[in-house]
Amino acid sequence: MKIQHKRIMIIAIFVICLPAMSYAEKMYVTDVLNLTLRSGPSTENKILVMVKSGRQVDILERGEEWSLVKLANEKEGYVLNRYLQPNPTGRIRLEQLQITYDTIKQQEATLLEENTRFKNENEKLTAAIQSNEKMLKKLNGDYKKLKADSAEFLNLKSKHKQISGKLDAQTQRADALDAELSRIEKNQYFKWFLAGSGVLLVGFVVGFASKRGRRRSSLL
Repeated sequence: MKIQHKRIMIIAIFVICLPAMSYAEKMYVTDVLNLTLRSGPSTENKILVMVKSGRQVDILERGEEWSLVKLANEKEGYVLNRYLQPNPTGRIRLEQLQITYDTIKQQEATLLEENTRFKNENEKLTAAIQSNEKMLKKLNGDYKKLKADSAEFLNLKSKHKQISGKLDAQTQRADALDAELSRIEKNQYFKWFLAGSGVLLVGFVVGFASKRGRRRSSLL
């Protein structure tokens, strides 16, 4: 009966302490070299383990001088209250700050690297844009010149066509005039030939008549 009664009492105490254990207060070991975790609330009790400075502990039961705490490895024991404080120690805060600083430095280095990379890419893009703008300007100039040359070419082509047409007409007219002139010249040559032939014939007739007259005179 006594053993069973003790078991009931232990279970009741455990149930009563369970909420307190679930919401245990968190404390930190002060800046001491090492803190002894003992089996009971006295320096006479056995040392269970040495707790390093800055370690976080959960308060399970707070006494006037000693407190029952639980370590991160689930080990429980008693420590002196004067070696506990609610905030992390300076060394822990320094370590945390160092970690934060290292993280920020790493992020800064990464950001600087990305910034350099983006800057180089931006310079390349700027150079490419300037080159493309120059090329576009040249192409626009070439296009305008080609357009002007094309308009001039079309104008010259139209004029050439007109002049060629006029030249063809003039050539045809000249050919017609040449043909007419040749015809006229032929007619004129023929008239001259007839006129010359007529003169010769008249001369021959006159000469013949004169000779015949002289012959008659001599006979008489």
